[in-house]
Order: sequence, then C-alpha cells, then structure tokens
Amino acid sequence: MTARAVAALDDFAAEVGTVGTVAVEGCRTRWSAGGPPEPGARLVRAPEGVLEHRPEEMTVRVRAGTAVAELHSALAEKGQRSALPERGGTVGGALAVGEDDLSVLGRGRVRDALLQVRYVSADGRVVTGGGPTVKNVSGFDLPRLFVGSLGTLGLIGEVILRTNPIPPASEWLSSPDADPFAVAASLHKPGAVLWDGVRTWVQLEGHADDVGAQARALETLGSWEPASGPPEVGPHRWSLRPGELRGVPDRIAGDWVASIGVGTVFASEAPPLRSLAGGLGRLAKRMKAEFDPTGRLNPGRHPGGGI
Repeated sequence: MTARAVAALDDFAAEVGTVGTVAVEGCRTRWSAGGPPEPGARLVRAPEGVLEHRPEEMTVRVRAGTAVAELHSALAEKGQRSALPERGGTVGGALAVGEDDLSVLGRGRVRDALLQVRYVSADGRVVTGGGPTVKNVSGFDLPRLFVGSLGTLGLIGEVILRTNPIPPASEWLSSPDADPFAVAASLHKPGAVLWDGVRTWVQLEGHADDVGAQARALETLGSWEPASGPPEVGPHRWSLRPGELRGVPDRIAGDWVASIGVGTVFASEAPPLRSLAGGLGRLAKRMKAEFDPTGRLNPGRHPGGGI
C-alpha cells in the first residue's frame, strides 16, 4: 500500500478521534436505515478514490467514500463490475447498509463480495480484517460482520472487493401475465426476477445465443415485451423468506417490488422497526460492547431494525 493511501486512512482516523459521538456520512441515500443517528453526533466522511484494480485477480481496492457509480465506471473499462447496488450511494454506505443490487442473482451478494475491510475503531485506530484473496484469510471473518452493521462497530475507510465480468449480453423483459415464481424456476441463472403484484420483470444475462434461447423459452409462460430496465423501487427494504413472497400483497401496503428467489422487497412503506430478541439480541449486545463499549459510533442506528 502506498504512503498516500496510508495517510488518507490516518487522516480519517484522526478526524474520528477518540471522544464524542460520531456518525459517518455518505450520499444519504439510505440515511434512515435502522433509524437516523442521534442529534449532536459529529459527522465525518470517509476518504475517496479507486486505489487499485487487478482485473486478472478480479479484485479492486477502493476507499469507502467513493461513489459506487465512480467505482463501476472504473471497473467497466476492464469489462468488470461489482455486487454493490447502483442506487447513487457510496461504497462504504452500500456495505454498511448491506443492500444487494436488484440484479443480485447475477451480480452476487454484497456480503460475499467483501474480501478485506480497513476501518477506524471506536478508540481511533485503523484496523484491518480479511485479506486480498479468500485463500489467505484465517481467523474471525470481520468483513462479513461489517456488512449491514450500519457503522456501529467501526467506520469503514477502505475495502477490497471481489469483482465479476460484465456479461457480453443483457436484456430486460416484462410481462403482464407471467407467474414470477414459474419464471424464476424455469431460468438458468437470471440476473433478476422482479414482481410488483401485477407485472413481472426478468433480466437475462450471458452470451447472446443463450440470452436469445432463454427469451424464446419464456414465451410459453406469458406474453413479453422489451423493457428499458428494472422498475422504479421504493426506498425501504423488507427482508422476508423467499417462500413468503406470495403473501406480499396482503402484507405490505403501498407500492412494492419483490425480488423473487431472494426474499427482498423494496417498498414505499417502511417496515416496522424490530429489536433483535433472544440469543441473537444478546450476541449483538456483546459484539457492540466489544467493538464500541462507549457507544460513540453511529448512535441511534440499530442493525436488523428494518430499513
């Protein structure tokens, strides 16, 4: 790592300091996730910049304050992308929230893409967890722990992400009459299958011949027309079991779009805040006490409390 990269993290750690409550700020695309930070918390920003892309190893080192759009623009120059969602946020924000892209079936999950995390701890130290490749990682899996933690365990400063190739062909289709569950069951590795209770969208990815063959196969399941992309989705995320998605029309009021086979529903209505109960709740409290005993990092945020 270059001296300049080290200095950026050291400067971030110095800004976080060791006293007072602190909240990290990105683009605020999911600012209410798990509850807004408590008033009075000092706002800080993570450093920015794509540091190193190794396309042959399918990894990229990037600072947490970098916009996801900037990262994906740099990766696209080498024909690659990442699992991070393209919704206008930063790299660190996407990881802290833990929200997958709508095309998660093709891109993969955010949790699986994070190989290494360098973060600022509650006592102002720069700490590294994970490694540049899966093979040389041992011990406690800090990267996975930080995905979805909402910055309550440490403030992410820099990460190494796994990348994947941009498919040579990609096509969005929509249907007013196809059963989304039958569609999902009939396709081999679609990029996405989405449903709003009335219309079904599907993203087909791969080689052009394979995409064409799958599109023709879908004709037996309904009438289809080209779509410019996925539907607009609401700002709130519900996490359900995949088998519960058929019941979404009776469960969520307002507009919603469900990701079939995944269990995620994006809605205009926020899910009820829920506390982690039982053994999971006790474990979460112990983890928080271990990483942030004074409760100074992103106070007011509650991972698992709904988005």
